[in-house]
Amino acid sequence: MKIKIVNKSKHKLPAYSTGLSAGMDLRANLDEEVVLKPLERRLIPTGLFIELPEGYEAQIRPRSGLAVKYGITVLNTPGTIDADYRGEIGVILVNLSSEKFVVRDGERICQMVIARHEKAEWEEVEILAETERGAGGFGHTGTK
Repeated sequence: MKIKIVNKSKHKLPAYSTGLSAGMDLRANLDEEVVLKPLERRLIPTGLFIELPEGYEAQIRPRSGLAVKYGITVLNTPGTIDADYRGEIGVILVNLSSEKFVVRDGERICQMVIARHEKAEWEEVEILAETERGAGGFGHTGTK
């Protein structure tokens, strides 16, 4: 699949790290470092603009290494970039650790996954079909 992209960053285009990677790493595009204090969130620019085909979205997801090593994650996970959005891709990072974290220019800050989606059409009814699970949720099956 080919996707149109405008790269106004100082960095190379996003790429898959391995042949079977689902996501491409996005990099921070900064003129100066951003310090994230504990529990602070900031919108980090990437300098990237994309044109997705109809029926697709780009999902913005955390990088596992940043999460486990530093407590850094993407706040609205997964963030969705709709096919009709033409603005700069920004990433909302949050620091869930007790230490400050410095985001540097060119640092890989998240993953972007391109995914197909369907459009739903509501069919209003009075009752829903019965299932074994029914309305059970939020841990109703136990922990073992």
